Amino acid sequence: MKLIIKIALVLLIHHSCAAQPFKQTLLLMGSRFEITVSAKDSMEAGQYINMAVDEILRIEKLISSWDENSQTSEINSNAGIKPVKVSAELFQLIERSLAISHLTDGAFDISFAGMSQLWRFDGTMTSMPTDEEIKTSVAKVGYTNIILNKESNTVFLKLKGMKIGFGAIGKGYAADKAASILVDAGVTSGIINASGDIKTWGNQPNGEKWTVAIVNPLNKNHVFATLPISNGAVVTSGNYEKYVRFNNKRYSHIIDPRTGYPSRGIISVTVFAPKAELADALATSVFVMGKEVGLNRINQLPKVECVIIDDEGAIFTSNNIKINKL
Repeated sequence: MKLIIKIALVLLIHHSCAAQPFKQTLLLMGSRFEITVSAKDSMEAGQYINMAVDEILRIEKLISSWDENSQTSEINSNAGIKPVKVSAELFQLIERSLAISHLTDGAFDISFAGMSQLWRFDGTMTSMPTDEEIKTSVAKVGYTNIILNKESNTVFLKLKGMKIGFGAIGKGYAADKAASILVDAGVTSGIINASGDIKTWGNQPNGEKWTVAIVNPLNKNHVFATLPISNGAVVTSGNYEKYVRFNNKRYSHIIDPRTGYPSRGIISVTVFAPKAELADALATSVFVMGKEVGLNRINQLPKVECVIIDDEGAIFTSNNIKINKL
């Protein structure tokens, strides 16, 4: 759930700059995308936005596990059978995903897609899964069983029934790629907001940086801090709207792929990083790792910062973040 970040877009009514921001909202990859570009007029902006949309659709076709003709689906259908040759782009995305898995001790894991849907957060769950059911559900999860061969560009899932999916990294990657296409086309500034996975570049046409407003989900009407951002990404993961409650305990929809149990203790993680792909993966990972381990890991990464809100509403930040508290 990525709902609590807001980008403050300043319309340049009182400025004489040639370029102005134009925004369009679309449904892409099953999610709400907002694409903002600086352009001289609406026609030019429309051309740029169409370029971004085409790139996002291309990425979706590459990584979709629902499209039986995608390379990702081919990998999954050959789990435990044979390696599958894939494009260099998909190979490198999987390679980076495994690096993040290693970095987070498995808190991030694209093979989580193989876990059976024991936990449902749509109101239909009536009882807690048993320990045995949860143990069985994670039997086919484990990034160390994803075998890459650089020489042949092949991907092999060792265990029959394994699956990979890019739900925790795909929209961030799409935002990065769309932004890259637009930069190459000469768009000097803009924002790709992929349902809360936000990639920015350049500044507003008036020269000011884009501004991120951070909201505490326990008090959604109050912005407690802002942060200027340019040529970077910000992603928030939250568990405050999708959860179940059993035996007076609250279980969130963010599951630890190592154990099969929901993460606890945190309600919101906001990560700032150079790329949305990395911020997307780390936001979920910090949830799973917990406050202390998560902050420690973030503090070791260059150009990466985070803001954590625990389940009591307390706010914690990484060492070097500079936010403007209101």
